[in-house]
Amino acid sequence: MTDTSPKLDHVVVAADTLAEGVQWCEQVLGVTPGPGGQHPLMGTHNRLARIASPLHPAAYLEIIAIDPSISPTKPTSHARWFDLDNPALQMRLRTDGPQLVHWVARVGDLPAALQVSRGAGIDIGEAVTASRPTPSGLLSWSIAIRSDGRLQYGGVMPTLIGWGGAHPTDTMADSGLSLQQFECHHPDADRLNKLFTQLGSSQAPFSTGLAALSLTLKSPLGLVTVTG
Repeated sequence: MTDTSPKLDHVVVAADTLAEGVQWCEQVLGVTPGPGGQHPLMGTHNRLARIASPLHPAAYLEIIAIDPSISPTKPTSHARWFDLDNPALQMRLRTDGPQLVHWVARVGDLPAALQVSRGAGIDIGEAVTASRPTPSGLLSWSIAIRSDGRLQYGGVMPTLIGWGGAHPTDTMADSGLSLQQFECHHPDADRLNKLFTQLGSSQAPFSTGLAALSLTLKSPLGLVTVTG
């Protein structure tokens, strides 16, 4: 039996520059994010922080930005993931600073999960293989990406990912952060919850409301809520 049930993998904070993202993490959450790496496919780079908790034992925070030092190897007709080529988002990041923009859910069988999603009329893209080098070896994964890079449902519908064995949190140090609550709101929550049920999820993670994400973290600064 295929495993298509989505589980929260990581939350995505986008920044105009990675240095600004690191500064945001230090000021807002009270911790310096751990190392990440470069994504040659998309021309981006990141820093990571473990936010695991009993409800989300392999969750982490990703701070991501366009890396001006590398040219992406993706087709020139395709946009970067997570809407990072969207001029409106780029302007918000320059004006307002780093922002929570999205979340990523892992599944055991990504092709099967994408087939279910397309059958429900929700197109979150095609599976693309990506990787980045780490001190422990090459980290590889398959991820659903639309060629236009657009986030669906205002970023509330997660990107789906399947890991090729190793997971980033396997070697990630304790950051001092712990995910206490994660909320997803959207006017079309019923449709998204129906899709998650079709994917095999026992939870209905979406609530009706304006499109928004919210996470509450236990941190060295106390409980901190980040919204996007």
